Amino acid sequence: MTQTQRARIGRPREFDAEVALERAMSVFWEHGYEGASLADLTAAMGITRTSMYAAFGNKEALFRKALERYSAGPGSYGERALAEPTARAVAAAMLHGGVDTTTGADRPSGCLGVQGALAVAAGDRTVREFASGWREEVYLRLRDRFRRAQAGGDLPPASDPDLLARFVVSVSAGLAVQAAGGVGRDELHRVADAALRAWPPA
Repeated sequence: MTQTQRARIGRPREFDAEVALERAMSVFWEHGYEGASLADLTAAMGITRTSMYAAFGNKEALFRKALERYSAGPGSYGERALAEPTARAVAAAMLHGGVDTTTGADRPSGCLGVQGALAVAAGDRTVREFASGWREEVYLRLRDRFRRAQAGGDLPPASDPDLLARFVVSVSAGLAVQAAGGVGRDELHRVADAALRAWPPA
């Protein structure tokens, strides 16, 4: 290895990878996987394609990292919701937290995990499957939480924890789609309240 090669390998990145990933997340959130071009991504990130590939891999790998960042950042309301003391409080925190996240004035409307990769080219099916798996993981964690709630007497014995989990993720996804379509925060909170009126009594 030459001295020049050693210097190149040891040279620190000339950009902040965390900031670049945050910007990429915003581009995917606003345009979806298919609509976000490499030119859009690298322009927002302030780096070249070469630097993007070196730091994050290809576009699919970047999207995966962006969705993980979304989960840990704007989408972290889901993790907090699971810690609520009752099943109904979990459902309420999921729905209302989702509304707040998908209607923020300082961020794109809608949910990156819901709309980000619903429509992709045939060659990008793994991206759609990854996003689908992300959504299914939300369902599974809610299902397990509601099963524990039923075992502890917080949900009636006749209730269906699996169905309740699917109900919450379905309503949450619908709220996100409505938010992306321009429906306002206050109206969507009222919709969430209406959905919660169908919750089984403790």
